[in-house]
Amino acid sequence: MEPANRTRLSEFILLGLSDKPAHQTLLFWIFLPMYLVTLVGNLLIVSAILTDAHLHTPMYFFLCNLSLVDVLFSSTTVPKMLANLHTRSRAIPFAGCLAQMYTFHLFGTMDSFLLAVMAIDRFVAIVYPLRYSTIMSPRVCGLLVGIPWTVTNVQSIVHTTLMARLTFCAGAEIPHFFCDLMPLLKLSCSDTRLNELVVFVFGLFMGFSPLLCIVISYVCIFRAVFKIPSAQGKWKAFSTCGSHLTVVSLFYGTIFAVYLQPASASSAQKDKAAALMCGVVIPMLNPFIYSLRNRDMKAALRKLAMTVLPSHA
Repeated sequence: MEPANRTRLSEFILLGLSDKPAHQTLLFWIFLPMYLVTLVGNLLIVSAILTDAHLHTPMYFFLCNLSLVDVLFSSTTVPKMLANLHTRSRAIPFAGCLAQMYTFHLFGTMDSFLLAVMAIDRFVAIVYPLRYSTIMSPRVCGLLVGIPWTVTNVQSIVHTTLMARLTFCAGAEIPHFFCDLMPLLKLSCSDTRLNELVVFVFGLFMGFSPLLCIVISYVCIFRAVFKIPSAQGKWKAFSTCGSHLTVVSLFYGTIFAVYLQPASASSAQKDKAAALMCGVVIPMLNPFIYSLRNRDMKAALRKLAMTVLPSHA
């Protein structure tokens, strides 16, 4: 029989980024514009790709998915964080906490898989240019996106189901600005060994397989590019990868930079820094990275603006 103090909590308290009122006001006005830019920028990318027939290619199909996932990923944590900062109320219901955990891991992992899929696309385009349209058929593109969606959903369902069966009796305060796996496990007074094993197995596969795929793709790309005799040909081949390489460097560079800090930096602070960069800053920057140096995307955005905005001529 369980001890009397093992009661199931109905809500958690998110400690957030700061408990000082002045800091909370400042943080609210920092992250609100960033979130709005993320929404507008990524939705513009999605709209431009959907409405411009010239962009109905595998590369832009994957970019459209990435922009949509960035919107959903950012919307998983930022609106609740902004509401808590604005109202000074930091409570989140138990069911809402599980839902936030589910969607964060779904969209966060999907982000990394889409970066891997886009690396594969660039690999085929550069190494097998004459067979590109045959290899990257609509069916293959659908599978390259559909399989990651399935795998990431399975991961999130397993994590959420295992978390829902736990009992929490070590207090309700989560030292984070959203509900995440490890902070929740630390609050549980149940046996969490199975949860921790599943976190390790999924983390190993979901964390390293996209990165390994990206590294292998770019090793093959660099080998193929260096065989091109002309400097102009090399530059043209590399230019098609520039935006993707920038985003990959930001995404994985942030993770490595945060978690390779000295041990003096607390685990909670590292988790917050990584979540803010990957879930707030990078989704905001992606539309600029993919549009500023891309003539086709800039042309599609101009066409979209001319269609939406009334002419004053």
